[in-house]
Amino acid sequence: MREINVVTIRDAIRDLCLELCVVARSDVRRAFAHAAKQERSPIGRRVLLQLLENMDIAVQDRLPMCQDTGTVVVFAEVGQDVHIVGGGFEEAILAGVHDAYTSGLLRPSMVQRPIGDRRNTGDNTPAVIHTRLVPGDRIRLEVFAKGGGAENMSRLAMLTPADGWDGVKRFVVDTVQRAGPNACPPVIVGVGIGGTFDAVGKLAKHALLREIGSQNPDPELAALERELLDAINRLGIGPQGFGGTVTALAVHIETYPCHIASLPVAVNLQCGPAARHGVVMLPRDDS
Repeated sequence: MREINVVTIRDAIRDLCLELCVVARSDVRRAFAHAAKQERSPIGRRVLLQLLENMDIAVQDRLPMCQDTGTVVVFAEVGQDVHIVGGGFEEAILAGVHDAYTSGLLRPSMVQRPIGDRRNTGDNTPAVIHTRLVPGDRIRLEVFAKGGGAENMSRLAMLTPADGWDGVKRFVVDTVQRAGPNACPPVIVGVGIGGTFDAVGKLAKHALLREIGSQNPDPELAALERELLDAINRLGIGPQGFGGTVTALAVHIETYPCHIASLPVAVNLQCGPAARHGVVMLPRDDS
């Protein structure tokens, strides 16, 4: 049994939040550099180059790359042979979010009540936490700062099995088309298929955590990802909605078994320039 103190968890969450809101990941930068070469619209290409420049300025000045520093979503895998000491696990995560957003020039965006008195909590808590118990004696924390604009354009549908692949394709492409410029394209499209009403949205969000452009290991799903990406980029929405050939950087699909009468599908859109997530393993490899 390995003991991990909640202070270690708090500090890891704080450090991840501060880093991922400022420093663009390498796969994001590669995807934008590639998109700038592929974009046929001069305005669209200029937008992509400006977004790359914005990433450089954020690192240089240690400022958030986007004013919307997001809802903090944490996917936690806790080893069953870990003993967390010194306090509560979720309380430690919230303390890390509090420390990052009150000390790092990160905008607090969470309101305590979703309707009525929408008063800001002041420290971007609470986070949304998904926890799985897994074999082992370590904790894996994947932190996602999910912006509100793209999140608002996401959709879920309870299709019927008779809708099949064609129904799924129509729903995904229609979701991106409806979003237009509001999701801050070029977007990353996370698609969840299967499970239940509550599980399929989590599948779609988790799909966004893959490296941009990585393929699903299932050949049929990988082919569907490519087909959907091509269809979305033919919509002509383009970077930031100014028109062009790069509306999406990638489509990532995750699936789960479902009931014989069901075909749940969820599309979670992610603004490409602010695809902010990072991972830490506790204890750290260098500890």
